[in-house]
Amino acid sequence: MSKQPSISPIDSLVDLACRDGVDVRPTLLRVITDLYVQKPAHSNDETTQYIELALGLIDAVDEGTRAVVATTLSHYPRAPEAVVRKLQAAGETPRASLALPTIEFGEDIRTRQPVREEVAPQRDDDLIEVFFGADQDERRLILLNLDVVADNAGSLSVSQDIVGQLETAALKRHQADFARLVATVLRIRRELADRIVQDPSGEPLVIVAKALGIQGAVLQRILLCLNPAIGISVERVFNLAVLYDEISVAAASHIISIWRELAPALVARPRHETVYQDDARTVRRPVAREARRADTRETAPGQKSAR
Repeated sequence: MSKQPSISPIDSLVDLACRDGVDVRPTLLRVITDLYVQKPAHSNDETTQYIELALGLIDAVDEGTRAVVATTLSHYPRAPEAVVRKLQAAGETPRASLALPTIEFGEDIRTRQPVREEVAPQRDDDLIEVFFGADQDERRLILLNLDVVADNAGSLSVSQDIVGQLETAALKRHQADFARLVATVLRIRRELADRIVQDPSGEPLVIVAKALGIQGAVLQRILLCLNPAIGISVERVFNLAVLYDEISVAAASHIISIWRELAPALVARPRHETVYQDDARTVRRPVAREARRADTRETAPGQKSAR
């Protein structure tokens, strides 16, 4: 019997940390809603998790964000009633000015003429910052819904030798070596690779393992040894192993493609040196030695005659 993922209390969500002084909660609410409505059906766990996350964020975001989310849900036949009613109750501006249709549950809103509103498209860099700034439940929700918008890409081709090097670096707790390999294999900047390795929650490592086709048993050893913040909790490692089984390769590969686009690896320019300079360094020393040997040979006969 598989262990059902636990859902943490929602109270902590309203205290979601800001990154560099930028509040990510409005973007987070838009992201999880956009991903939720792109999936035609949800399990009870997914619906419950979305409701709890959304209810905890609605009071913490601005009116404009609530309007965008309400519009998005108004076009979704299975919009959770609790979230819609919370949005209606939280709005400070009259509904007419928001141009949001009243939602009657049980009504098939797909037959209605949708109200179009110009909404800025969700940027991938927003999604990445939101992902790193989110907690465990929020990250799981994003990953479980991301395969809807991701291409059906397979795992990245990587040799078993590379996998062995990654595992060896993790077992030796060499975070720098592990990050260097990740940056090379994924073709991303070293700063982002360091961020993946040092993340205390562990989901970025799960993404890397899923995209590279690393086996679950190898991932567990990496999680236990690489980052003490993760390995200290057996329960955390187990939950990450469950997440590894739950998410799709397409979702993980989609995240990797965004990482590559936003933080491509810097290609070092080869230092240009003329052939003549290299030749000079390699030739001058032997020539000097030959000159000294020639001097020795010239003086040797004279020394013998003196005797």
